[in-house]
Amino acid sequence: MRLSSKGRYGVIAMHELAMAYGKGSITVKNIAENQGISDNYLEQLMGALKKAGFVKSVRGAQGGYMLAKAPEDITIGEIIVTMEGPVIFADCMLAPCEKAEGCGRRSVWSHISNKVNDVLNSITLADLVKESK
Repeated sequence: MRLSSKGRYGVIAMHELAMAYGKGSITVKNIAENQGISDNYLEQLMGALKKAGFVKSVRGAQGGYMLAKAPEDITIGEIIVTMEGPVIFADCMLAPCEKAEGCGRRSVWSHISNKVNDVLNSITLADLVKESK
């Protein structure tokens, strides 16, 4: 499994905002320059994060984005699901499968998905900030 740029950049942007938590807003341009990401692409991602309730926008000369929740209240798993959709290892996990009964593979995919989600949901933005210092 490999995250797309949406998932990676979403986590990167949220990490930047978490590093500045309590200090005001940060512009998309600043985040994009700091991380080498297209500011147009990042602006699209910020829209998804705002819609999910993770960030809020600030208008005006000192405008930009800031976290809408404390860093300890946002998990990496929540960000990735917002950006990518559910973390699963087989498409058959998304919908009822006519072959599910007696399928040994489905339980393996489910077990792997659950473990990965457990790890992702156990790491908060606050944990990333601690690791960065």
